[in-house]
This record gives sequence, structure tokens and C-alpha cells, in this order.
Amino acid sequence: MVRLFVRHNVAEYAAWRKVYDAFDPQRRPMGVTAGAVYQALDNPNDVTVWHDFPTREQAEAFMTSEALRNAIQEAGVQGSPTIWITREA
Repeated sequence: MVRLFVRHNVAEYAAWRKVYDAFDPQRRPMGVTAGAVYQALDNPNDVTVWHDFPTREQAEAFMTSEALRNAIQEAGVQGSPTIWITREA
């Protein structure tokens, strides 16, 4: 299992969350097995998301998918996200 973390700023959390939740049916077929969303304590528009995948290749394919790019644009993500992929040690 690998865990993908993404941290980004959004224009407005409520609008972003609506798009994030609507994208859930597309995440599962792309290999996502679990995930969670966190907001920074001082800025609710500073969002960190993690998703679990069976393989690194699935995580990387997810991050480069056109469907995800479209959702990110629609959700109001601002700037470039910080992305990292890990595995449990």
C-alpha cells in the first residue's frame, strides 16, 4: 500500500469540498482504497488530502489523470499543490 498526500490552497473550502465529494465515484475505480481531508487550523482554505492505493503506479496514474485535472480546476484549487507519495515503514 502507498499513501499519496496532496496539500493545496483553495479559493473557498465549502465549494472545494462539494467538488471533492462529487468526485468520489471516480476515485474508487482509479484505485483509491481510503482517504481523508484535513484543514489547517489557522486557514480553512489550506487543505491536505491523503489517499491510499495498492501500488505507486496507481497513485501516479491518478495524479496525472485528466479527470482529476478537471476536478481540480472546477474545485478552485489555487497555485501548485505540494505532492508526496509514501509507504509505511
